[in-house]
Amino acid sequence: MKKASEAIFADTTACSVGSRPVRKEERPSSDARRRVLVMDDEELVRDVAGEMLKYLGFEVQCVENGEQAVQEFIRARESGRPYTVVLLDLTIPCGMGGRETLARLIELDPSVKAFASSGNAGDPVIEEYGRYGFSGVLTKPYRLEDLSKALGEFCQKSTS
Repeated sequence: MKKASEAIFADTTACSVGSRPVRKEERPSSDARRRVLVMDDEELVRDVAGEMLKYLGFEVQCVENGEQAVQEFIRARESGRPYTVVLLDLTIPCGMGGRETLARLIELDPSVKAFASSGNAGDPVIEEYGRYGFSGVLTKPYRLEDLSKALGEFCQKSTS
């Protein structure tokens, strides 16, 4: 049986969706160099998500846990280059998970935009993400098409 991280990796080979490559018009505009902070405890997930997001035209920083995410979020804001969106894994076994991290980020910036990320579709946060302060949901395994659609739609709404 494949682990979730193996499925994520296998599903993203050659930046395609199934057997179809993602077309250029499906990629979000990178004119403003939109920035994404990715938090996930699995190195392979961080690496693959980072590469997928870069392929889609985003500037990406990946961190391992909530404590690092909060520190990086603060650093980026203080440098005048805040993140457009944050992608937070809900379950971090040895650290602060997505819900707790988002609560800290909201204390720092009430307008923070974050997507909940999980391989557990039955998680109550996935079911009612807005109730927990999230702007959207991305379920694992990530697919390039899903990232493109979710973040593309989100970025279009945030610039309107």
